[in-house]
Amino acid sequence: MRLSEVKNNDTVIITKVLGHGSFRKRITEMGFVKGKEVKVIKNAPFRGPIEFKILDYNITLRRSEANLIEVISLSEAKSQVTSSYQGVIDQEILKRSASEKGKIINIALVGNPNCGKTTLFNYLSGAKEHVGNYSGVTINAKKAGFKKFGYQFNLVDLPGTYSLTAYSPEEIYVRKFIWKETPDIVINVIDSSNLERNLFLTTQLIDMDIKVICALNMYDELLKNKSRFDYEKLGKLIGIPIIPTISSKGRGIDDLLQKAIDVYEDRDPIVRHIHINYGEEIEKAIRRIRARVKANKPITDKISSRFLSLKLLEKDNETLFNLSKYANFEEIKEVTREECKRIEALYNEDSETIITDAKYGFIAGALKETFKQKINHQKSRSERIDQVLTHPFWGLPIFVVLIFTAFFATFRLGNYPMGWIESLVGGLSNMVTSVMNEGMLRDLLTNGIIDGTGSVLVFLPNILILFFFISLMEDSGYMARAAFIMDKIMHFFGLHGRSFIPMIMGFGCNVPAIMATRTLRNPGDRLLTMLIIPFMSCSARLPVYVLFISAFFPTYPGLVLAGLYFTGILIAFIVAQVFNKTLFRNKETPFVLELPPYRIPTLRNIVIHMWDKTYQYLKKIAGVILIGVIIIWALGYFPRHSAEADHISEEIVQIGTPSNQEQKELLAHLHTEQESIRLKNSYLGQIGEFVAPVMQPLGFDWKMSISLLAGLPAKEIVVSTMGVLYQVDDTSDLSLTEKLRQERYTAGPKKGKLVITGPIALAFLIFVLIYFPCIGVIATIRNESGKLFWAIFTMVYTTLLAWVLAYLTLLISSTFFSGL
Repeated sequence: MRLSEVKNNDTVIITKVLGHGSFRKRITEMGFVKGKEVKVIKNAPFRGPIEFKILDYNITLRRSEANLIEVISLSEAKSQVTSSYQGVIDQEILKRSASEKGKIINIALVGNPNCGKTTLFNYLSGAKEHVGNYSGVTINAKKAGFKKFGYQFNLVDLPGTYSLTAYSPEEIYVRKFIWKETPDIVINVIDSSNLERNLFLTTQLIDMDIKVICALNMYDELLKNKSRFDYEKLGKLIGIPIIPTISSKGRGIDDLLQKAIDVYEDRDPIVRHIHINYGEEIEKAIRRIRARVKANKPITDKISSRFLSLKLLEKDNETLFNLSKYANFEEIKEVTREECKRIEALYNEDSETIITDAKYGFIAGALKETFKQKINHQKSRSERIDQVLTHPFWGLPIFVVLIFTAFFATFRLGNYPMGWIESLVGGLSNMVTSVMNEGMLRDLLTNGIIDGTGSVLVFLPNILILFFFISLMEDSGYMARAAFIMDKIMHFFGLHGRSFIPMIMGFGCNVPAIMATRTLRNPGDRLLTMLIIPFMSCSARLPVYVLFISAFFPTYPGLVLAGLYFTGILIAFIVAQVFNKTLFRNKETPFVLELPPYRIPTLRNIVIHMWDKTYQYLKKIAGVILIGVIIIWALGYFPRHSAEADHISEEIVQIGTPSNQEQKELLAHLHTEQESIRLKNSYLGQIGEFVAPVMQPLGFDWKMSISLLAGLPAKEIVVSTMGVLYQVDDTSDLSLTEKLRQERYTAGPKKGKLVITGPIALAFLIFVLIYFPCIGVIATIRNESGKLFWAIFTMVYTTLLAWVLAYLTLLISSTFFSGL
């Protein structure tokens, strides 16, 4: 609990002091240090100051100051030692117990995108977060905890950011986290291969006056380049310990944790707060603004007043907003305006640019004394590879070939394990049928759960193979090149070059892809990208694609699958162009994309990525898909009686036990017809008949229509629903693929004709590609855009567009197929 929460006359023991450097220094000088006993004398009315007794003298703290001191009650300290200590428990033992309670270190990992921060997080915590060799992988803060060296470490992996300026949501999120959560230590992860750019963020952490350790990550790459870096000297210059690490191999990690303990316990000799000198005129402006800001104690207890003053000089709107509730805000605002105007007149440059230049000047000076880079006139390995992979002419064809190869392998290699799983599911269904008596429960297990979930499970190998290739491209650094290659095309269609990264992520799952649009700084670009990401074929649609392609386009499956993915991209581009000309008037923003060095993907990261997708897929099968399957089965099973079905039952009774082959065939036919009638008259059939007129122009029968409706929560349910609806004939050993191919109309003007033909199958695939994204995507668009309107708009426009394009596909493909 916090000291501000303690009641009058209660005695507690301090376990931790939060807040930034100047506050911590002032409060510890008063005696508020870990292990000290404090008694609350009285609380002032109206949540005013609180009087305490510490070190035999009385002292008053504001409530905001007391809120930054963590304490433990005497009874809680006593309960911690009762079980392990058998002697008399005196005050000193209780204080030691409180000190043990204080051995909890909260650490935030901060760094540039692609600096290896998430790899370090995974190694430290044993977590399995996805690691990619391009920016924007970590979308939200990831949390984990572990124990080592007698301490509990609570670790938070914050989104990658180049600075703490309030431009992008990541920058705002990281800054707010440090302000509000006040981590004990910030570990600044630095990419050794690009020190100057990475240290810019370090200078902003210095300005915040917090406890920082630098993890000099990928240190092996610096050594490989034969550069010389006196990191210990740099650490002394900037007052921050620097520890070399190779997080992918686990080197230097223990040293980093030991250093974190030393810094936390205030026993590291290097740690000191320095002021970066921004020049006489800037420093004068900082002093003048700071004098006004320091009057607001509640905010400056948590945030350095110097940092706030610098941000005001940089015209940071987020800082202005944070100070707007204070009484002297107008005075702060006016003084800031005067100083910005004065500085810009002196330097003939924007105040933010002046401060940025000063930071880079500080970095250049520090590196000049400590870093000697070997001048290498030869091109690096990455540059040599890029001569081919990002070639102006060959780059795009190579990208297309790589994507096509991934899709071709998805089908070819996936066919074998698919067959094994199909056999396993079929065998399990037959076994249940043989050991159970006929009835509702057996029907639920066989025609419902086993056939429904099994029809989705068979596509797991295809998903694993596809994600193996995607992981290779991400981890190697090629995905960033794909964005670079596509930049010109993206701009032609009114999209920002960086939009391609979230779009590619959409091939995995649209939800994190939409969240990844936070890397786009322009709100219009961000919203536009969100609205077109649902056209990216996520892994949930893949089972539907594989099912229909295997059934109706077995000759060139890889080509058809690649065609669907590229069709989604093309539709996204065209829709983006239309929206850009109508709904949005986007301001052109510069294309800045980091091209990280190529790295050999590690088997560990690839396996983690594939296992993550496997786990998510199996979890979905055991959750939403299983529930959906049971609901679909129940709607299809009830009601059991109808006049037509009962009439056929009478015919079956009259035949009795068949005496010849002709009677056997007749009996089998009657059973099949009876089940077809029951299914058509069921609740599910009634719903299907209701929506059939809307889907009839597309060539979809009521079963296909029901499957599409069932796919609203998750697209895999389309396949599982078909697995339930088409398992009419229990005596047949045909797979779902074969049953779809052989399904015929049993009544009406089309009686005897195939239900699904090549053109209808193609129209169905196009509809699945475009229509209503899953519920999770809609919810994410609502959260990320901040408006319900855009979520509803996405639901409506994608479904209408799906109907129109599926209808056009049916017309065009019918003409094409008839000409063959």
